[in-house]
Amino acid sequence: MADSRPTTGRDASPRIDTSVPHSARVWNYWLGGKDNYEVDRTAGDAYRAHAPGIQAMARASRRFLIRAVTHVAGDLGVRQFLDIGAGLPAYDNTHQIAQRLAPTSRVVYVDNDPLVIRHAQALLGSAPEGVTDFVEADLRGPEEIVERAGRTLDLGRPVAVMLMGVLGHIEDHEEAKSVVRRLLAALPSGSFLVHYDSTDTDPALKEAQQGYDDTGAAPYALRSPEQLTDYYEGLDVLAPGIVSCPLWRPEPGTSPEPADIYGGAARKP
Repeated sequence: MADSRPTTGRDASPRIDTSVPHSARVWNYWLGGKDNYEVDRTAGDAYRAHAPGIQAMARASRRFLIRAVTHVAGDLGVRQFLDIGAGLPAYDNTHQIAQRLAPTSRVVYVDNDPLVIRHAQALLGSAPEGVTDFVEADLRGPEEIVERAGRTLDLGRPVAVMLMGVLGHIEDHEEAKSVVRRLLAALPSGSFLVHYDSTDTDPALKEAQQGYDDTGAAPYALRSPEQLTDYYEGLDVLAPGIVSCPLWRPEPGTSPEPADIYGGAARKP
């Protein structure tokens, strides 16, 4: 991962490595975006050849994000979001959903990919009444993330921490659990964890992921649903629990099929 020097997308001039694929850019490709390179499209196509459902999973994860932010901001009244591993801009980003429901919402994005940093200006659009900011930092440094996010967020009030498909980039499961605990420990009662990650239950997905990891890209650890549940220890998990993302509070009138991504939302007591 990149270093955590104190810079933002507005003044950084990072170098973009196009010699290996990058997960944020491959995800952007699967979502139909244009912020990717040939190396990413090649890797994305190879992944999809082994796991044809991956593009549908990418779209299901985006719909989960939309429903989760809508519930936490609209139904539960949270007005502050810390979106770590924000990735490249897509449709209905966290700040757009939250500020559409509550214009005073404050959102801080965190990432350290050079292309994401270059596009941070797009992420920094905000409703006039609210605030959107961007921090370049490493997921493995939760204390620094919270300290720097606290320049924009009021850490005396609840914050929803968004960890959407990023904890797999921490290969050691105990370290990933530690990151979640340390992030939540720095935030007040009433804060939320909103999370999903891909699971290891489909052999085809495991084969596709191994092929991707072998390209030299940053690896991503697929984990069991039981391991993903570990992240919510000590939190009050919201209904319907930690489930396949398409089954989490689905849109009325739909009959979604399960996918190999699990997640949920939980409140810090």
